[in-house]
Amino acid sequence: MAFGLIIIGDEILSGKRSDKHFPKVVELLAARGLSLSWVEVVGDDRARITATLKRGFASDDIVFSCGGIGATPDDHTRQCAAAALGVPVELHPEAKQKIQERMLEMAQEANVPFDLNKPENLHRLKMGEFPQGAEIVPNPYNKIPGFAIRHGNGGAHYFMPGFPVMAWPMIEWILDTHYPHLFHQFAHFEKSVLVYQAMESALTPLMEEIENEFPQVKVFSLPSVGDANTRRHIELGVKGDAEQGALAFDKLLAELKRRKLELQHL
Repeated sequence: MAFGLIIIGDEILSGKRSDKHFPKVVELLAARGLSLSWVEVVGDDRARITATLKRGFASDDIVFSCGGIGATPDDHTRQCAAAALGVPVELHPEAKQKIQERMLEMAQEANVPFDLNKPENLHRLKMGEFPQGAEIVPNPYNKIPGFAIRHGNGGAHYFMPGFPVMAWPMIEWILDTHYPHLFHQFAHFEKSVLVYQAMESALTPLMEEIENEFPQVKVFSLPSVGDANTRRHIELGVKGDAEQGALAFDKLLAELKRRKLELQHL
């Protein structure tokens, strides 16, 4: 199973806000021995959001989607998810209850009368309108839930608000509730070395040779042009299966030393 992340909102693409979800989701997954396979950023465009979700629903991936599930005119995610599935949106009974509970709490905190039938309160219930067949995702911050759609062979999309204070605890709950059986299933190896004054083109055949010999590892190359404090170098390493990774790294080091290249261990 691959984990994916969708970040929705014009404010990210315009630079008005900086995304914080990507590094945090990487951190949450890594703490559980998991990794992120892909990420997409999509603006508030219904056609693009629908197309992105439709493609995801056709997979077996486990996807976290952050943003666009409110009830203002620029929030389209709930409707786009329904369109991608070809089903209507409907008020989820448990979501309705949670939203009403939150509205009552807010009225009590403000010491004002609570009238469920006031237009603004009826409008807030739209935040509980999810694609038909959706499950709710609890929101410990303010009770306004997200929703989940299951698809494929074990795949699922989980939809959260764009606010990190809400989305991140929701993602942790999803992982710890639904996917603990995937935690730390594989021992992961990753190790690298700095290679000075070398050309990537000269090292590429060695990288290809190692990947061919050890199919459960990837060789990575991160070149740096250097600056006033650092000479030009390449961070060269391997990652993947623990057993093959250790063997592959030993071979990489041996070949680099045989070529008499200047190395710095990390």
